[in-house]
Amino acid sequence: MARVKNGFVTRRRRKRVLKATSGYRERRGNTFVAAHEQLMRSMRYAFRDRRVRKRDFRRLWIARINAAARALGLKYSVLINWLKKANIQLDRKVLAELAVKDSTAFGRLVEQAKKLAGG
Repeated sequence: MARVKNGFVTRRRRKRVLKATSGYRERRGNTFVAAHEQLMRSMRYAFRDRRVRKRDFRRLWIARINAAARALGLKYSVLINWLKKANIQLDRKVLAELAVKDSTAFGRLVEQAKKLAGG
């Protein structure tokens, strides 16, 4: 049988890893072993943090809605309850945007929810 050295496949794999880690500091960007370890770690962080980013944004939106609701004299939980009872289906992202950018519209929305929910 002929001898197979895997030169092309190995070189292609290493080039792919080194290209992905270009810009990393010191050995992590230019030696294969260190670059491969760092790339695996980076991919793990990226996968995890895509979920964490969703959590963080939801927390931010809730904090903004709560601040705007308290300025109107009610709690976040009461406001969300009124919105659900009034069947006003706006998500927290939109509510937070209204609370920050257009406080008068947010106030009208709260009044509408209060009226429809019987609060």
